[in-house]
Amino acid sequence: MTEETPDKRTVRRRLLDARARLTAAELRAAAEALARQSLRLPELSGAAVVAAYVSVGSEPGTRALLDALRERGVRVLLPVLMADDDLDWGEYRGAEGLAPARRGLLEPDGPRLGPAGVLAADAVLLPGLAVDARGLRLGRGGGSYDRVLARLAAHGAHPALVVLLYANEVVARLPEEPHDHPVQAVVTPEGVRRFTAS
Repeated sequence: MTEETPDKRTVRRRLLDARARLTAAELRAAAEALARQSLRLPELSGAAVVAAYVSVGSEPGTRALLDALRERGVRVLLPVLMADDDLDWGEYRGAEGLAPARRGLLEPDGPRLGPAGVLAADAVLLPGLAVDARGLRLGRGGGSYDRVLARLAAHGAHPALVVLLYANEVVARLPEEPHDHPVQAVVTPEGVRRFTAS
Protein backbone atom coordinates (compact mmCIF):
# COMPACT_ATOMS: atom_id res chain seq x y z
CA MET A 1 0.00 0.00 0.00
CA THR A 2 1.21 3.48 -0.83
CA GLU A 3 2.11 5.64 2.17
CA GLU A 4 0.31 8.97 2.01
CA THR A 5 1.36 12.34 3.32
CA PRO A 6 -0.70 14.29 5.89
CA ASP A 7 -1.28 16.91 3.18
CA LYS A 8 -2.87 14.33 0.91
CA ARG A 9 -5.09 13.04 3.71
CA THR A 10 -6.36 16.58 4.37
CA VAL A 11 -7.08 17.21 0.68
CA ARG A 12 -8.85 13.85 0.37
CA ARG A 13 -11.05 14.53 3.38
CA ARG A 14 -12.07 17.97 2.07
CA LEU A 15 -12.92 16.61 -1.40
CA LEU A 16 -14.84 13.61 -0.08
CA ASP A 17 -16.85 15.94 2.18
CA ALA A 18 -17.78 18.07 -0.85
CA ARG A 19 -18.86 14.97 -2.79
CA ALA A 20 -21.00 13.82 0.13
CA ARG A 21 -23.02 17.06 -0.11
CA LEU A 22 -24.08 16.42 -3.73
CA THR A 23 -27.76 15.59 -4.22
CA ALA A 24 -29.03 12.63 -6.23
CA ALA A 25 -30.22 15.03 -8.95
CA GLU A 26 -26.78 16.69 -9.11
CA LEU A 27 -25.09 13.29 -9.36
CA ARG A 28 -27.41 12.20 -12.21
CA ALA A 29 -26.92 15.43 -14.17
CA ALA A 30 -23.14 15.28 -13.72
CA ALA A 31 -22.99 11.64 -14.90
CA GLU A 32 -24.97 12.46 -18.06
CA ALA A 33 -22.74 15.46 -18.82
CA LEU A 34 -19.58 13.43 -18.14
CA ALA A 35 -20.67 10.77 -20.62
CA ARG A 36 -21.36 13.42 -23.31
CA GLN A 37 -18.02 15.16 -22.74
CA SER A 38 -16.05 11.89 -22.58
CA LEU A 39 -17.52 10.46 -25.76
CA ARG A 40 -16.17 13.46 -27.68
CA LEU A 41 -12.59 12.64 -26.71
CA PRO A 42 -10.54 11.37 -29.67
CA GLU A 43 -8.75 9.05 -27.22
CA LEU A 44 -12.04 7.27 -26.62
CA SER A 45 -13.65 7.57 -30.04
CA GLY A 46 -10.61 5.93 -31.64
CA ALA A 47 -10.10 3.26 -28.97
CA ALA A 48 -10.76 -0.43 -29.48
CA VAL A 49 -10.17 -1.24 -25.79
CA VAL A 50 -10.84 1.08 -22.83
CA ALA A 51 -10.02 0.22 -19.23
CA ALA A 52 -12.59 1.96 -17.05
CA TYR A 53 -14.34 1.45 -13.70
CA VAL A 54 -17.83 1.37 -12.24
CA SER A 55 -18.50 4.48 -10.18
CA VAL A 56 -20.00 4.01 -6.74
CA GLY A 57 -21.56 6.41 -4.26
CA SER A 58 -20.86 10.05 -5.03
CA GLU A 59 -18.00 9.39 -7.50
CA PRO A 60 -18.42 11.07 -10.89
CA GLY A 61 -20.81 8.66 -12.63
CA THR A 62 -19.51 6.25 -15.26
CA ARG A 63 -22.49 3.96 -15.94
CA ALA A 64 -23.86 5.86 -18.95
CA LEU A 65 -20.35 6.15 -20.38
CA LEU A 66 -19.65 2.42 -19.98
CA ASP A 67 -22.86 1.54 -21.80
CA ALA A 68 -22.25 4.07 -24.58
CA LEU A 69 -18.71 2.77 -25.17
CA ARG A 70 -19.98 -0.81 -25.30
CA GLU A 71 -22.72 0.19 -27.76
CA ARG A 72 -20.01 1.67 -30.00
CA GLY A 73 -18.29 -1.72 -30.09
CA VAL A 74 -15.51 -0.76 -27.69
CA ARG A 75 -14.20 -3.58 -25.50
CA VAL A 76 -14.50 -2.18 -21.96
CA LEU A 77 -12.33 -3.66 -19.21
CA LEU A 78 -13.23 -3.21 -15.56
CA PRO A 79 -11.05 -3.70 -12.49
CA VAL A 80 -11.39 -6.50 -9.97
CA LEU A 81 -9.80 -5.68 -6.61
CA MET A 82 -7.53 -8.49 -5.45
CA ALA A 83 -6.68 -9.33 -1.82
CA ASP A 84 -3.35 -7.44 -2.07
CA ASP A 85 -5.13 -4.33 -3.48
CA ASP A 86 -3.67 -4.88 -6.95
CA LEU A 87 -6.15 -5.01 -9.83
CA ASP A 88 -7.17 -7.90 -12.02
CA TRP A 89 -9.44 -7.14 -15.01
CA GLY A 90 -12.61 -8.50 -16.57
CA GLU A 91 -14.75 -7.51 -19.53
CA TYR A 92 -17.87 -5.37 -19.08
CA ARG A 93 -20.89 -7.25 -20.45
CA GLY A 94 -23.56 -4.82 -19.27
CA ALA A 95 -25.06 -3.90 -15.92
CA GLU A 96 -26.49 -7.41 -15.50
CA GLY A 97 -22.91 -8.75 -15.52
CA LEU A 98 -21.84 -6.72 -12.46
CA ALA A 99 -21.59 -8.26 -9.02
CA PRO A 100 -21.16 -6.65 -5.58
CA ALA A 101 -17.62 -6.93 -4.23
CA ARG A 102 -15.69 -5.84 -1.16
CA ARG A 103 -15.43 -2.16 -0.25
CA GLY A 104 -18.82 -1.54 -1.86
CA LEU A 105 -17.44 -1.95 -5.39
CA LEU A 106 -19.15 -3.49 -8.40
CA GLU A 107 -17.04 -5.84 -10.51
CA PRO A 108 -17.56 -7.87 -13.69
CA ASP A 109 -18.64 -11.42 -12.90
CA GLY A 110 -17.06 -13.05 -15.96
CA PRO A 111 -13.63 -14.56 -16.64
CA ARG A 112 -10.54 -12.80 -15.29
CA LEU A 113 -7.83 -11.49 -17.61
CA GLY A 114 -5.10 -11.12 -14.99
CA PRO A 115 -3.33 -7.93 -13.88
CA ALA A 116 -1.66 -7.66 -17.29
CA GLY A 117 -5.09 -7.43 -18.98
CA VAL A 118 -4.86 -3.63 -18.76
CA LEU A 119 -1.92 -3.69 -21.19
CA ALA A 120 -4.42 -4.14 -24.04
CA ALA A 121 -6.08 -0.78 -23.32
CA ASP A 122 -5.82 2.12 -25.76
CA ALA A 123 -7.15 4.42 -23.02
CA VAL A 124 -7.43 4.10 -19.25
CA LEU A 125 -10.13 6.01 -17.38
CA LEU A 126 -8.85 6.58 -13.86
CA PRO A 127 -10.88 7.27 -10.76
CA GLY A 128 -9.59 10.10 -8.64
CA LEU A 129 -10.37 12.86 -6.21
CA ALA A 130 -8.45 15.69 -7.86
CA VAL A 131 -5.99 16.63 -10.57
CA ASP A 132 -3.72 19.65 -10.63
CA ALA A 133 -2.47 22.02 -13.32
CA ARG A 134 0.44 19.67 -14.04
CA GLY A 135 -1.90 16.73 -14.64
CA LEU A 136 -0.97 15.00 -11.38
CA ARG A 137 -3.87 12.92 -10.08
CA LEU A 138 -4.84 12.37 -6.46
CA GLY A 139 -6.46 8.98 -5.88
CA ARG A 140 -8.03 7.53 -2.75
CA GLY A 141 -4.71 6.41 -1.31
CA GLY A 142 -4.94 2.63 -1.67
CA GLY A 143 -2.23 2.43 -4.32
CA SER A 144 -4.16 0.15 -6.69
CA TYR A 145 -3.94 2.51 -9.65
CA ASP A 146 -0.33 3.43 -8.81
CA ARG A 147 0.41 -0.27 -9.44
CA VAL A 148 -1.54 -0.22 -12.69
CA LEU A 149 0.34 2.85 -13.92
CA ALA A 150 3.69 1.34 -12.90
CA ARG A 151 2.76 -1.89 -14.75
CA LEU A 152 1.92 0.05 -17.91
CA ALA A 153 5.22 1.95 -17.72
CA ALA A 154 7.24 -1.23 -17.05
CA HIS A 155 5.79 -2.85 -20.19
CA GLY A 156 6.27 0.23 -22.38
CA ALA A 157 2.49 0.62 -22.79
CA HIS A 158 1.31 4.19 -23.34
CA PRO A 159 -2.49 4.32 -23.32
CA ALA A 160 -4.17 7.69 -22.95
CA LEU A 161 -4.67 8.37 -19.23
CA VAL A 162 -7.87 10.27 -18.46
CA VAL A 163 -9.38 11.10 -15.08
CA LEU A 164 -13.08 11.85 -14.54
CA LEU A 165 -13.83 14.52 -11.92
CA TYR A 166 -16.16 17.30 -10.86
CA ALA A 167 -15.10 20.83 -11.84
CA ASN A 168 -14.14 21.85 -8.29
CA GLU A 169 -11.66 18.94 -8.16
CA VAL A 170 -9.38 20.49 -10.78
CA VAL A 171 -6.98 22.42 -8.55
CA ALA A 172 -3.84 24.52 -8.91
CA ARG A 173 -1.40 22.19 -7.15
CA LEU A 174 -1.47 18.90 -5.23
CA PRO A 175 1.16 17.40 -2.93
CA GLU A 176 3.51 15.34 -5.12
CA GLU A 177 5.26 12.04 -4.47
CA PRO A 178 7.79 10.16 -6.62
CA HIS A 179 5.29 7.46 -7.70
CA ASP A 180 2.74 9.99 -9.03
CA HIS A 181 2.08 9.73 -12.78
CA PRO A 182 0.56 12.61 -14.76
CA VAL A 183 -2.57 12.10 -16.84
CA GLN A 184 -3.13 13.51 -20.32
CA ALA A 185 -6.63 14.87 -19.71
CA VAL A 186 -9.35 15.45 -17.18
CA VAL A 187 -13.04 15.34 -18.08
CA THR A 188 -15.55 17.22 -15.94
CA PRO A 189 -19.26 17.76 -16.63
CA GLU A 190 -18.27 21.21 -17.96
CA GLY A 191 -15.59 20.11 -20.41
CA VAL A 192 -12.14 18.69 -21.07
CA ARG A 193 -8.77 20.02 -19.98
CA ARG A 194 -5.56 18.63 -21.44
CA PHE A 195 -2.11 18.55 -19.91
CA THR A 196 1.30 18.51 -21.56
CA ALA A 197 4.18 16.58 -20.07
CA SER A 198 6.50 18.81 -18.08
